[in-house]
Amino acid sequence: MKRLWIISVLLAAGCSAPAGGGVTPTAQVTASPPPSGTRADVVTGLEVPWAIAFLDDGGALVTERDTGRLLRVTGGKATELAEIAEVRPDGEGGLMGVAVKAPHVYLYYTAEQDNRIVRYRLGDSGLSEAQVIVEGIPKGGIHNGGRLAFGPDGFLYATTGEVGDRPLAQDRDSLAGKILRMTAEGKPAPGNPFDSLVYSYGHRNVQGLAWDDQGRLYASEFGASTFDEINLIKPGLNYGWPDVEGKDPAGDKRYTDPILTWSTSEASPSGMAFANGSLWVAALRGTRLWQVPLAADGTAGKPVAHLEDEYGRLRAVALSPGGELWVGTSNHDGRGDPKPGDDRIVTVSPGP
Repeated sequence: MKRLWIISVLLAAGCSAPAGGGVTPTAQVTASPPPSGTRADVVTGLEVPWAIAFLDDGGALVTERDTGRLLRVTGGKATELAEIAEVRPDGEGGLMGVAVKAPHVYLYYTAEQDNRIVRYRLGDSGLSEAQVIVEGIPKGGIHNGGRLAFGPDGFLYATTGEVGDRPLAQDRDSLAGKILRMTAEGKPAPGNPFDSLVYSYGHRNVQGLAWDDQGRLYASEFGASTFDEINLIKPGLNYGWPDVEGKDPAGDKRYTDPILTWSTSEASPSGMAFANGSLWVAALRGTRLWQVPLAADGTAGKPVAHLEDEYGRLRAVALSPGGELWVGTSNHDGRGDPKPGDDRIVTVSPGP
C-alpha cells in the first residue's frame, strides 16, 4: 500500500453491520497515489471530533460530538470557543456538523427533543446571537445524520438519518433520512423539488457531502448489513432505503443506484472531501482513508485505500484553503481502541 504524504498531525476526534460483498464501480478510472513522505507536528487530545470547517484566517473550527464543545484550531493549538449547553449527546447524537459563512457559524446538534440547525454570529469574543433555523429533525440513539456544508450554489446542505425508523426515509413529509437544501436563514432553497427543505430522500444515514469541480454533489452513506455507498445526488431522486441497500438487483426505476459500494467491513464511510479529481472518504469500521477517482461523467473508478489500520477509526475529512486534507480520528466514540494521543487530526497531501 502506498502511503499518503503526511504533513502534520493536529488535534481531533458508525455504524455498520457485518460484511458482505462489494459492487464493481461503474467506471475503471485509475487513481494516482500521492507521494510518500514523513510525519511531523503531532498535537493530541480531542474526544470524538466530528466535523471540521475552515475560517478565513486559516484556522479551523472542530466539533466534539460528546462534549458539546466547539474548538478553534490555529497554529497547531486548539482552544475552546464555546460549549453548546443545549447539546444532549446520546449514542450517535451530539454536536455534529459545522459550516461557516462569514460572519456566521452553523451547527447541527442533538437537543432535548430533536436534531436542529442553529446559526451563530462569530466574533472576537466567541459565539453570539443564536438563532434556530431548522428544528424538528427526528433524533435517535442511531442514524442522526449531521453533516453541514455550503454548496457552490451558495445554499446550505444538511444530512439527516432515519434514526432507526426505516419508513421515515421514504416519507417526503419527514425531515429524517434526507439531504436538505436551504437558504442561510433556513428556508427552502429556490429550485428544491418538493417545495420544502427536502432535496433528496431514501437515505439511511448520510455522513459526508462533497462537490466535484463541475459542481456535482456526492454523498457517503452507511449501509446496514451488506453495502456502504457513495451516491451521486440529484434533486428529487429516491436513493432506495429501506427498500434497497446498494444496487437494486431488480433494476426498479423508482430508485437511484449508488455509483460505488463497499462491503460494510471495509468502510462505514463518514466525512468526505473532493481534491485533485478524487473523492477522499474517511472509513470508521474500515479504519482507512479511501481515495475514489472520478471520471469526467461523474462515475467512480476503483477505490484506493490509504492509512489502513494506521490511525484507527476515521470520521472527518475536509480540504483546507492550502490544499491539504485534514483527516480526523474517532477512536473515543465507544467503538474504537484509543491509543495515546487520540483523538487527533492528521493533515495529508492529496498528491499532485
